[in-house]
Amino acid sequence: MNRQKGHLIKEVLPGSIAAELDIAAGDRLLAINNEIIEDIFDYQFYVEDTYIEILIEKPDGEQWVLEVDKDEDEDLGIIFDNGLMDDYRSCHNKCIFCFIDQMPKGMRDTLYFKDDDSRLSFLQGNYVTLTNMSDHDLDRIIKYHLSPINISFQTMNPQLRCKMLNNRFAGEALKKVDRLFDAGITMNGQIVLCKGINDGAELEFSIREMMKYLPNLESVSVVPVGLSKYRDGLYPLMPFTREDAKEVLATIHHFQRLIYEKYGTHFIHASDEWYILAGEELPPEENYDGYLQLENGVGMIRLLLSEFQDAMEKLRKEQENDVILMREQEISMVTGKLAFPYIRQMAEEMMRTLHGLTIHVYGIRNDFFGEMITVSGLLTGQDIIKQLKGQPLGERLLLPQNVLRSGEDVFLDDVTVPELEKALQVRADIVKSSGYDFVDSVLLRA
Repeated sequence: MNRQKGHLIKEVLPGSIAAELDIAAGDRLLAINNEIIEDIFDYQFYVEDTYIEILIEKPDGEQWVLEVDKDEDEDLGIIFDNGLMDDYRSCHNKCIFCFIDQMPKGMRDTLYFKDDDSRLSFLQGNYVTLTNMSDHDLDRIIKYHLSPINISFQTMNPQLRCKMLNNRFAGEALKKVDRLFDAGITMNGQIVLCKGINDGAELEFSIREMMKYLPNLESVSVVPVGLSKYRDGLYPLMPFTREDAKEVLATIHHFQRLIYEKYGTHFIHASDEWYILAGEELPPEENYDGYLQLENGVGMIRLLLSEFQDAMEKLRKEQENDVILMREQEISMVTGKLAFPYIRQMAEEMMRTLHGLTIHVYGIRNDFFGEMITVSGLLTGQDIIKQLKGQPLGERLLLPQNVLRSGEDVFLDDVTVPELEKALQVRADIVKSSGYDFVDSVLLRA
């Protein structure tokens, strides 16, 4: 964006302050209170005032100065062409574990974009390495007290971090955490664990160092590196074994006990994959500290099971009161290999409870990215179609929402839901991620 030309307005909400001022789509916002607006954070900061002056440029070049009296925090009703109001910043690292580098050629361009924009951390929950964050960015985060910021730590060893990120400034970037901490900014962290690199003693060191940022650093997730089959020419990484997973969990549980005693929080969390790989029981709900790391797969299955059990208790009460009239029904559902045992368990409980219900659960093998990728969010339409051809599907196929592009009916490989329905000759219903939605979808309540 050329800041001299302002920010293009895409839409003005009917009945809003902007509409009353005759601001329209195609206009450009140039300034607020004589301040050039850099991005969405500047905009949100300045529009909070009860009195503001807005400089607008019309498509013909005419400029309007508009005075606005409004309630504090009242929105102007302007939607910009670019939600960030600035160009997205791409990642300049070459991380040894980067999944985007492990994708095959020929996919849509957006899937190859590596973002490392601290602003997206606040807007979308993205994790950033801090290597792309300037002093100016830091000053603005502190000025506006933007929280939380999600940080991809990987390691607290500066030299090792340079190696893992392939960026000679990556170690130095860790000093920015000190400034964020001193300013009272809330943070969450992530460690992508790579076998023989940042695990073992290095993981223990990193946890000890990150503990210094408690309580501002609220939580840290430890996730295993995802390894696709497209790794030619990339750093030689090895998958974790069951024994490796047990060692990782032992380390994490050790620190959880220490930290909980002192701070009343578990702080360091293992993603669900570690428990499944180790063959260990998932922790109880209270160990997840309010599920701060759900997006990293920490506690996702525990929350799903908890919600499902709650929904089933309500269902049984409805049965007792003859509210549920279940007709005979045969349906199917797909999931990734990771969650398959749990989804099958849930389906079996529903079938025991509701007579006449048949659910076929299929754990789809990820041939597209490789069998070591086991999460449902990376399943493709072509793998689902290929593996379900000729299988009993019943009258409906339930698909988890995370297999589709956000807000659309398109899989990662650009296969659409209608194309899948045609290929398999079955109606496809999309299921949201909660245990309640699981039950409702089976009952056709969703």
